[in-house]
Amino acid sequence: MKKLIRINMNVVSAVSESVPDSYDMLGGKSLTSRIVFDEVDPLCDPLGPYNKLVVAPGLLGGTQVPCSGRLSVGGKSPMTGGIKESNAGGTAARALAKLGVKAIILEGKSESGQWWVLKISSDSVALLPADDLIGKGNYETVRLLRERFGPKCAVMSIGQAGEQGMAAASIAVSTSEGYASRHCGRGGMGAVMGSKGIKAIVIDDSNATEKDALCEIADEAEFRSACKEWSKELIATKSLLTNLGTTGVLGIVNKLGSLPTQNFRRGQFEFSEEICGEKLKATVLERGGKTGHACSAGCVIRCSNIYKDRDGEYLTSGLEYETIVLMGSNLLIHDLDVIATLDRMCDDFGLDTIDTGGAIGVAMEAGLLPFGDGEKAILLLSEVGKGSIIGKVIGQGALLTAKVLNVTHVASSKGQQLAGYDPRGFKGTGVAYATSPMGGDHTAGNMLPGRGAWRGIEMNSQKENQIMASVDVQYMTAALDSLGLCIFTGPVPESMKWIAKIMTFAFGRTFSARDVVQLGIENINTEIEFNKRAGIKNSTHRMSEFIYKEPLMPNGFIFDLDKREVEEALELENGYVYGNGFLETYSSVELE
Repeated sequence: MKKLIRINMNVVSAVSESVPDSYDMLGGKSLTSRIVFDEVDPLCDPLGPYNKLVVAPGLLGGTQVPCSGRLSVGGKSPMTGGIKESNAGGTAARALAKLGVKAIILEGKSESGQWWVLKISSDSVALLPADDLIGKGNYETVRLLRERFGPKCAVMSIGQAGEQGMAAASIAVSTSEGYASRHCGRGGMGAVMGSKGIKAIVIDDSNATEKDALCEIADEAEFRSACKEWSKELIATKSLLTNLGTTGVLGIVNKLGSLPTQNFRRGQFEFSEEICGEKLKATVLERGGKTGHACSAGCVIRCSNIYKDRDGEYLTSGLEYETIVLMGSNLLIHDLDVIATLDRMCDDFGLDTIDTGGAIGVAMEAGLLPFGDGEKAILLLSEVGKGSIIGKVIGQGALLTAKVLNVTHVASSKGQQLAGYDPRGFKGTGVAYATSPMGGDHTAGNMLPGRGAWRGIEMNSQKENQIMASVDVQYMTAALDSLGLCIFTGPVPESMKWIAKIMTFAFGRTFSARDVVQLGIENINTEIEFNKRAGIKNSTHRMSEFIYKEPLMPNGFIFDLDKREVEEALELENGYVYGNGFLETYSSVELE
């Protein structure tokens, strides 16, 4: 039976509720954002008692759909001041779906200073004292909880950054191996979880039965067949990701002159070959690590990795493109061991690697340490774990660090550090940075090379059609996030058709690709309306000033799209002018 689990920290209580009919076809991002919209005052303090943290598996969570193990967490962001959703792989989404948990809602705020572990199983929901875990990093927290409750339990936890309310704090989600290395990283959701007095959530699905499952399949045989067909398609078309991981595109982005380098001062890194996908794979395999690793059960793309140090000891898993860019070329660091160490520290403290890499870059810009000095970067980051003043500053992310250190050159949008694609060269991604309700977040709609072909996009740096293509991709990405699907399955029309076919067999009624895209449109509209009520207006849909003024060398790229058109791209009163354009690109036969 589907249920909502509501945790009220004002009175430290846990209750299960039935799921309203209006939430039936919502999941993942669409559900977290809808509950936040329905229940959270847009003007509230993000770390106060009136914000809520919502945790939800996707609409297809716990099923055989390939790559459907993503978990969404949402609330009002302490970083952007608007609505936020962040998602991760790992074990938690599938475990919640197996237990029939549609969402967990954490609300209120305990005034006692007591910390808790929320334990969820098939027959109980309990809040247990967590005093012995306070001050511990995510790796030790997960290890202790798995020892206590069993090695098959899924764990979500926060580190020291979340405990201290840092705006860049993430929520760790354990892997099947027990690593605290998959993170809901962006927007400070770890700080919101910490503000509720929750150190960790443990999910034990060991006694779950089929009748508990969140998604009851209408046509099992056809559903299995469709999932198998799409799995084969993904395996065949995503071989670069399987072979080299997300870092496989680093060399391409560098060649295109859009790789963030030296705090977004330029677009090419002379040592890119030392941190590229080929170098990472060779290093991993040489030390007995693993590539082609799945971050969650059922992933057929397998873009993750397990990285070991020079002595063959585990260091980190999921050393990804964004981390390698923001902690690497952005800082002029080209030693993979240094970058992996920084990644491990962020995972343990519970920090978003993108905003933290941006904050360290700002500190280098300010002269606090030299660009390229990996040893000093590690020492600076270690201050977060100590809770020192400079550590607290770095943990608040790039923009606040820039303000404290009087640095104006910081790449951000809505208070959030831009990701590893410079928008002057990746203009469609720049539109997503500027317009998405999520802020400077590439996962809201990344226009990777090759995307936007249906809009005539041939080069990421061209001006024409980038706004329309970006909005298309944002809608499709939101749909994927709502279903619990990895974005690497593709925010492209072909994937929408596959998903429509699978949903038809799953839910027993006909879905078209139009219907799938509509999930994303409605989700984004909900988020836009929340942000408007929170005071985020059109003029806020802009990135840092230098992005519009300073040419990105060596190619001289600049973000020169019409500001008015960008600002109005996702406006409700436009009637989805670009979205409808996408829907009309394909005939009803092709879409349906």
